[in-house]
Amino acid sequence: MWGKDKTKKVDFDRHAGKTTMVAKGTVIDGDVRFEGGLLVEGTIKGNVRAEEGSEALLRLSEAGRIEGEIHVPNVVINGQVNGDVHSSAHVELAAKAVVNGNVHYHLIEMVMGAAVNGSLVHNQAAQPAPDMAISLDQKPKREDKKQAAPSKMESKAVDTGLETKQSPA
Repeated sequence: MWGKDKTKKVDFDRHAGKTTMVAKGTVIDGDVRFEGGLLVEGTIKGNVRAEEGSEALLRLSEAGRIEGEIHVPNVVINGQVNGDVHSSAHVELAAKAVVNGNVHYHLIEMVMGAAVNGSLVHNQAAQPAPDMAISLDQKPKREDKKQAAPSKMESKAVDTGLETKQSPA
């Protein structure tokens, strides 16, 4: 449970030959689109985007700074971001991370010392289930007429007579 890494860590090794570096002291004025990996040790004044659904990785080092929105599936931040962060896969906020904006994430890791001056907004990756009502003494009835196997919770709760309804998303 504790200390076990159940998720696949993002790493530059799988982006060999497709990693771009913005060196310390470099300033880019304008939006950046990339695929593979992007290591930022300098400053980007503009939005940073990668293809949605890809395994693209943005790593912002302690000296790095981005002034604009980030739309990248995998993001590791240890520098400063002035803008919203949008990640469909994984966000890691390291000890020196400062985000002045909202962080939209599916999975997030946040180390002590990281700061978010905005909201943390969780994005659901799965599509919403069809509307259905479940009675605990019956199997679920779905629109596509597939029968789900009863779970342990259903078999233990059968005698309660309670009815569970899914709230609209």
